Amino acid sequence: MDLIGGLSRLFYKLGFFAKTLGAVGSFIKRRKVSTRILVMQIYFTFVQAMGISTLLAMGIGAGIIVIGMPFLEMIGQQDLIYPLLVIIITRELGPLLTAFIIIARSATAIATEIAGMVISHEVEAYISVGIDPFEHLAAPRFLGVTISVFFLNLYFSIFGLGGSFLVVQIFKNMPAGYYFSNLLANLSMQDIFISIIKSLAFGMITSIVALTEGLGVERASTEVPVAGLKAVSKSFASCILVYILISAIFYIV
Repeated sequence: MDLIGGLSRLFYKLGFFAKTLGAVGSFIKRRKVSTRILVMQIYFTFVQAMGISTLLAMGIGAGIIVIGMPFLEMIGQQDLIYPLLVIIITRELGPLLTAFIIIARSATAIATEIAGMVISHEVEAYISVGIDPFEHLAAPRFLGVTISVFFLNLYFSIFGLGGSFLVVQIFKNMPAGYYFSNLLANLSMQDIFISIIKSLAFGMITSIVALTEGLGVERASTEVPVAGLKAVSKSFASCILVYILISAIFYIV
C-alpha cells in the first residue's frame, strides 16, 4: 500500500508540474495582474535572501582558503586551490546551499500562504469567477522561485570566489589578475552547465512541492502549519536526491 501511495503521489506531482508548465505559457502570453505576484516573489525569494547568501558564500570561500591553502603548500600543489574553489563553490555547494536557503525561506511561506487561501475558500472564489488558479497562483510563484534560485546561485558563486580573493590577501599579496585568471582557467563550460542545471531543477522542485502541499490541505486551520513543515522537509529530501542523481550522471558520463 505504501508503494502504491508513493507512486500515486509521484504521478500527482508530475501531473501538477505539467499543468503548471502549461499555465506558465498562458501567464507569459497574457501578462495579467498576477505579474505583480511574480515580481514580489522574486523580491522576497532573491533580493531579500542576498544578505545571508553573501555571508555564507564568503564564509565558505574563506574556509576553503584557510583550510586548503596551507595543506596544499605543504605538498607543493598550491595551484590546486583554484579547481578546488570552482568545484566546491560553483559546481557543488553553490546550487545546493542556495536551494537550502530558498527552501527555508520560501517553501514554508508559499505552502502556508496557499494553504490559508484554500482554508478561507479564496481558491474556490477564483474558480467561481472563471480565474484559473494555476495561472494566477501557481505560475507566478513557480517562475519566481525558479528564476530566484538561478540568480541567487550565480550571486553565490560570484561572492564565494570573490570572498576567497579577499582572504588570499590576508595570507599573501596576490595580484587580482593572477588570481582571477587562474580561476577562469579552471572554470569549464561543464562546471557552469552543471551549476545551471542544478539550480533550475532545485527551483522547480521547491516551488512545485510547496504549491502541492499548500493546495493539498482540506478544511482545518491546523493543516496550514503542517503544510509548511511538509513543504520544507519534502523539498530538502527531493533536492538532495536530485543533486545526487545529477552529480552521478555527470561524473559517471
